[in-house]
Amino acid sequence: MPKFLRIGIHWSNVSGYTSKAWCVRRVGSVVHLKWGAVEVHGAGDGRKVCWSRLPQEKTIRCGTAQRAQDYTKAAIARRRSHRYEPLTGPITNRRPSAGRSPEPKQALATILIVDIVGSTAKAAKLGDARWTKIIGHYYAAVRKELKSARGKEVVTTGDGVLATFRAPAAGIACATAIQKAMRTLGLEIRVGLHAGEYTMSGGEMVGLAFHIGTRVAAKARAGEVLVSSAVKDLLKAQPAISLRDHGMHQLKGVPERWRLYRVEC
Repeated sequence: MPKFLRIGIHWSNVSGYTSKAWCVRRVGSVVHLKWGAVEVHGAGDGRKVCWSRLPQEKTIRCGTAQRAQDYTKAAIARRRSHRYEPLTGPITNRRPSAGRSPEPKQALATILIVDIVGSTAKAAKLGDARWTKIIGHYYAAVRKELKSARGKEVVTTGDGVLATFRAPAAGIACATAIQKAMRTLGLEIRVGLHAGEYTMSGGEMVGLAFHIGTRVAAKARAGEVLVSSAVKDLLKAQPAISLRDHGMHQLKGVPERWRLYRVEC
């Protein structure tokens, strides 16, 4: 079964991040598809990939073997244009610890969300080959700064990255470092940070804190790092970090209005 993994920084020494995998198999006139979130551990020949939750599956009945073959070729070509690379080796199932069922894990952390501004237009301007190379450098730079600041990558969403930190100061330091790194790549990003409780369930982050974080990031303009009032309240003992009042905002789908602050680098 041909397998593909979303391109990121698979050639580096970084381990323990999330990505997406996609598989296709043709049997006569029938095409079987499988896709979903995966965890990547190790690098190079020692890289291991496992499903972080049960993958989705779909069966396509094409009528004839030739139609099935054409469908498969087109599906593979389309997937590669979405920045996937051929994956060798198996994708294993992630098994819960023996003797107990997996339970939702609650945590309190500072949530950081990074997003590229105008990525679609830039990709169209540069072309697939150049854009794929830049995206690879983008993920490598973000993960380098996350590692330096002891942040934990939770998930990647298209050209966005969501990570958590134990301390808000570390999250802000990481955000400003990422901003500086992006300038060398000619990319503009927006960053949002919020502090609160969230739950990890089935490899996914759920909870209102996650949604507030995404809405804070959406309010940021190119080159801005915005934080919620919850982050500011936790920074009272950090006078070295300069924040400027960004006003009251209604965050889409979030109760009440929130005061946001812009990080002054």
